Amino acid sequence: MTKKLAALTLSTALVALAVPAFSQSQGDWTLGIGVGYLDPKSDNRTLAGLNAEIDADTRPIFTAEYFIRDNLGIELLAATPFSHDITLGGSTDAGSVKHLPPTLSLNYHIPTNTAWKPYVGAGLNYTIFFDEQSSLGNLKVDNSFGVSLQAGLDYAITDKGAVRLNVRWFDIDSDVTLDGANIGTAEIDPWLIGLSYVHRF
Repeated sequence: MTKKLAALTLSTALVALAVPAFSQSQGDWTLGIGVGYLDPKSDNRTLAGLNAEIDADTRPIFTAEYFIRDNLGIELLAATPFSHDITLGGSTDAGSVKHLPPTLSLNYHIPTNTAWKPYVGAGLNYTIFFDEQSSLGNLKVDNSFGVSLQAGLDYAITDKGAVRLNVRWFDIDSDVTLDGANIGTAEIDPWLIGLSYVHRF
């Protein structure tokens, strides 16, 4: 019985050693690169008396995270500009807009001692809108400041690298004007689904 227990313990230890460890310690930092699918909520309120719809877009995303304590990091999210078409009343092409979503978050990575490591985070987002285009007139979408929440899961493929799947939600409300007249507030509140490779330094 003792030999069987010893053999089982040794086997378990060898399996554990075979699993890459993607641990983050105080002073570490990581860089991530991947793609993000940004999907605004389906009902973006009323603009100019018509129901507004803002379509989804997929773009490269980037993250940099510095660990102020073991498993606790401050992360900056960046991306190339997302582009969205705006439709009013289900059929009227109201134009298009681009935006950048820099977001600063505090993340807690849950230690598991396995290759799988979940995390949660909360932070602040400042959404910068630009390059508004519309055949209806001079379209302007105001920048937005709001909270952001996220949850994710890392899977270690080496002791320094991991594949990351995460989901974020942004509180984005923007006043919209056409030819200088306020036509309403767009509640965009999108979800961002990201798939990235993350490397620890």
